[in-house]
Amino acid sequence: MEMAISFHSSSLKAPSINPNPNPNPKFKFPKQLLGLSLSPLSSFNSKTTCLKYRSRNSTKPVKCSVSQTTQPSIEKSQLKRRSDIRNIAIVAHVDHGKTTLVDAMLRQSKVFRDNQFVQERVMDSNDLERERGITILSKNTSITYKDTKINIIDTPGHSDFGGEVERILNMVEGVLLVVDSVEGPMPQTRFVLKKALEFGLAVVVVVNKIDRPSARPDFVINSTFELFIELNATDEQCDFQAIYASGIKGKAGLSPDKLAEDLGPLFESIIRCIPGPRIDKDGALQMLATNIEYDGHKGRIAIGRLHAGVLQKGMEVRVCTSEDSCRYARISELFVYEKFSRTPAESVEAGDICAVCGIEDIQIGETIADKTSGKPLPAIKVEEPTVKMAFCINTSPFVGREGKYVTSRNLRDRLYRELERNLAMRVEDGETADTFIVSGRGTLHITILIENMRREGYEFMVGPPKVINKKVDDKLLEPYEIAAVEVPEEHLGPVVELLGKRRGQMIDMEGMGSEGTTLMKYKIPTRGLLGLRNAILTASRGTAILNTIFDSYGPWAGDIITRDQGSLVIIHHIV
Repeated sequence: MEMAISFHSSSLKAPSINPNPNPNPKFKFPKQLLGLSLSPLSSFNSKTTCLKYRSRNSTKPVKCSVSQTTQPSIEKSQLKRRSDIRNIAIVAHVDHGKTTLVDAMLRQSKVFRDNQFVQERVMDSNDLERERGITILSKNTSITYKDTKINIIDTPGHSDFGGEVERILNMVEGVLLVVDSVEGPMPQTRFVLKKALEFGLAVVVVVNKIDRPSARPDFVINSTFELFIELNATDEQCDFQAIYASGIKGKAGLSPDKLAEDLGPLFESIIRCIPGPRIDKDGALQMLATNIEYDGHKGRIAIGRLHAGVLQKGMEVRVCTSEDSCRYARISELFVYEKFSRTPAESVEAGDICAVCGIEDIQIGETIADKTSGKPLPAIKVEEPTVKMAFCINTSPFVGREGKYVTSRNLRDRLYRELERNLAMRVEDGETADTFIVSGRGTLHITILIENMRREGYEFMVGPPKVINKKVDDKLLEPYEIAAVEVPEEHLGPVVELLGKRRGQMIDMEGMGSEGTTLMKYKIPTRGLLGLRNAILTASRGTAILNTIFDSYGPWAGDIITRDQGSLVIIHHIV
């Protein structure tokens, strides 16, 4: 049975909002999960149940979600909140409008001059990102709103780049969960929300693209709340604040039919609902290297949030992997993020995000600590890869005609250099000296590496993708994924038949508004997804959209037949 949930409570007030809001708003959020009553909801079918929340005190201010599930090991009496900084990550499913929303936030906070030309999706600065229209690498920027500095991290939306999201969440205290006003929560939405809740972060839900003709904000809010419940969120986390926005128009509001002329309500919600960083200003220096960049003049640049103490330019520090593995280094340059660029700084206080130069061999996950009494922070953990491919040197007759790096030494150095920044990837030696096994989160994860290497001038051969199986108690287990397929109703039959042949099991099916599109969710072996995207596009005449996310390891599903046309074999007999 579906559960549609609507709430009535007090609204968040911001200077840019109509002072006389709708006295009967459609959806607000509960202070607690008590006092729920059943009532019919006309917008759903007769089998649907609606839970309606009626607040006894409508004048009580909304209480934002701040979980206390994860606390630093430092005594609470020593910790203080910085009220002048907010560190947030913008997370969402692919193509739900994260980067476009960041563009609007940058413009309205006067990061750019009025006469300055700014390209669309300015955060997608990588050539491959702009060509594919997706975010691949996480990036930092900052804005200033009412004397408060807001550090913003734009993250990838595709599930294959989930490792970028996992390590970035170590730097922030809250997330903006962007959800499409028509599609609602999708597979990657579930993944990023699960990680945010595990870190105990505050969550502000942004229902984006609210100006779409088929927008259904009521359904999206209900589905998002159900997702919080499924992920075992606390009562405080379920009491999230919702903002309705149109990133491309630069408008936001507390009601889907009453948007302000700017993103003022969104900025106000960030300041009010996401807490400042909890720091130990007088404690021993601690900074976790969460990201690595490279500059031709400055060398390796470590990016992270300062958890305790004060970091100064020219300071001698200790770099720790664990308590038994430490080395000493000196900070040559120090930068903070101001607007859309890195700005040199003499010192950085705890709670801010900064970039550090001078440590040549710094790695992601290492701690920059005080020289005498510093201790390492917990290492960054990411989920294991599920797909592997073999890379080897080109042994064809056409070797050396396209690339300039053709030897196994060049290939080895490049692959192991990728591990310095890409935590979710694994590289190991193959059966021969010139073969390497590269493991990643999915085929797109490895495909992006292949494309980057080709553009850099590497020439090599790759084998077909294979899934990474496990054996537990002498039982063969294989990875399963949740596949969400959006397909027009007229092509529903061929797509369902195709997924059935790939050992997929349907777990949900629903219509999507007035667009005549059906959303199906399947649990399917990763083996069945290899080559499935092109087959679905052919069956649906290019109209279907397939999204996947890793679910879990399960029993071997049996043989999967991927070729149904047969093969043509020609044998030439010489007489």
